[in-house]
Amino acid sequence: TPTPLPWGEGLWANLGFRMTTLYGLKNCDTCKKATKWLDRFGVACTFVDYRDHKPSPETLLEWAGKAGGFDALVNKSSTTWRQLPENKKAPGSEAEWKLLLREYPQLIRRPVVITGDGELTQGFSDNGFKQRFGIDK
Repeated sequence: TPTPLPWGEGLWANLGFRMTTLYGLKNCDTCKKATKWLDRFGVACTFVDYRDHKPSPETLLEWAGKAGGFDALVNKSSTTWRQLPENKKAPGSEAEWKLLLREYPQLIRRPVVITGDGELTQGFSDNGFKQRFGIDK
């Protein structure tokens, strides 16, 4: 797993580097595959486990906006979603969505990948990452 750089992203951005941040769960197989892929192709990244470092309500709102809404941000085929009480499966407002995702961050479809230009994508596939990072190999 790539380790966070001790100087943070700000310094690297100021030097012209475009940092990629991968948000997910450290024990998630898909997140592990994504971090291995990034390492193999030399893409510098920081990994953030969002169970340990829960995204702020503002971050969740930003992610939902970039993902196409909270429904698109959430993995509704996950075991966690299926085990939720029915009354939690229909948040009626942004505030309720933010509360739900702060309580159950594992509901967020992972990994969430944000590149230095602010673009957000979710999930991992070899071809998807090759296209995202401009790799022809």
